[in-house]
Amino acid sequence: MKHDFHIVIERDEDGWLVGSVPALPGCHTQARSLDELTERMYEAIEAYLAVKGEDVPVNEFVGVQKITVGKLGESATSPR
Repeated sequence: MKHDFHIVIERDEDGWLVGSVPALPGCHTQARSLDELTERMYEAIEAYLAVKGEDVPVNEFVGVQKITVGKLGESATSPR
């Protein structure tokens, strides 16, 4: 069965690219390059589906939003 998944990619403090699949809790991997990360994401998703089963619910992707909050202990206000 064919599935489409959205992948979130971030760069960590050591420069590694970290990819995760929001629809598959715990499904993530890391790599130094985007090409390597993509290959590893395929492997991680296939391994996840092999263990959990192919019949996984897939949420509708809505988007990604960046917010900024103050330092720990400071109160943050939201623009409304």
